[in-house]
Amino acid sequence: MEDQKSNADNLIPKVTGIGGIFFFSDDPQKTKDWYAKNLGFEISDWGTSSFESRDLNKPEEINSLQWSPFKKGDDYFSPSKKDFMINYRVQNIEGLIAQLTENGVTILDDIATYDYGKFVHIMDAEGNKIELWEPA
Repeated sequence: MEDQKSNADNLIPKVTGIGGIFFFSDDPQKTKDWYAKNLGFEISDWGTSSFESRDLNKPEEINSLQWSPFKKGDDYFSPSKKDFMINYRVQNIEGLIAQLTENGVTILDDIATYDYGKFVHIMDAEGNKIELWEPA
């Protein structure tokens, strides 16, 4: 009975954590270098830093949070005029998009699927672009 409840909980369309923090920088490489030198960030070949953690409810599951500065004005944040974008880790991305559409939320693109998960972008009530990611 507990497994059935757990499986049903996994189907509820919702945010389950933060998948990434992205922000504008005048000089992304200088910013990365500063964080590496002063705070010990390990910058990957892709120019991001990854922080791993375990899910309290599923300790066998390892989650990661991506951190990356983007060149100020990068189109990836468009149409938002803000200096940051947060990536939220979600479950049941299709159900969540259906729910958001019903609520009148602006959906910016179609769900894109990659080896590492599904992504879609939305706008919140304050004009912040949000990236939703369902890990593979």
